[in-house]
Amino acid sequence: MGKPPCIELFAIGTELVLGRIQDTNSFWMSQRIASLGGNLRRVTLLPDDLEEIIRALQDSLTRGTDIVVTCGGLGPTPDDLTMEAVARVARRSLTIHDATLADYVRRRNLSGPEEVSPGLRKMATIPEGSQVFQNPAGWAPCTVVPAANAAIVILPGPPREMEAVFTMYVADYIASRTANRSAALRVRVDMFESEASPVMQEVMRRCPGTYLKAYVAMRDGPTQMLPVDIVANGNSDEDVHRILREAVQQ
Repeated sequence: MGKPPCIELFAIGTELVLGRIQDTNSFWMSQRIASLGGNLRRVTLLPDDLEEIIRALQDSLTRGTDIVVTCGGLGPTPDDLTMEAVARVARRSLTIHDATLADYVRRRNLSGPEEVSPGLRKMATIPEGSQVFQNPAGWAPCTVVPAANAAIVILPGPPREMEAVFTMYVADYIASRTANRSAALRVRVDMFESEASPVMQEVMRRCPGTYLKAYVAMRDGPTQMLPVDIVANGNSDEDVHRILREAVQQ
């Protein structure tokens, strides 16, 4: 298998850090990134603080991350700071993206770009030299910014918008950078974790490319069966499903 791209995910918003809003975006993206064969190394919550965001992104690039994904902080208000932080980290000037501005004019049925509100102009502002993909479910576009030897992928925060742009653009972007694929299956066994652990270790030994994890806290049903996840990694969808079948048969 080729080396999968190292990916780090940053969910940005003070409301997330304070626990006012649950970060469902990271959970959703983690599943997709794993299935696409990406190596997601870290998930971080960040407040709407310019210096905090800059520091976190710089640290990520220093760690040799290939793809940095940010989610949120792209709105029209002064505390939406993601684009400014990314521009600083990538050492690029901010500029209005004309195609996005024209899209706003069309969708708002305006006579010209001079009628676009300051808030929408802010949402059409990107680091120079970025790739921009229009948002089919909202206003803030998906932007891919080159930075050092990595790429920073900037996604909108509302879950419906994030899922739409991830599915339309980011999934292919990640998949094109790795030959790996991943799939998972959850089974339930009538064992204590201490009994299951050596069996799981033996399955991982016999079936290279597998990872098994038991969830004691998720025992459910009248028999209190122990849930066990079997995760398979391979070179193709066919490969990972073959590995899953072999692991289940052990």
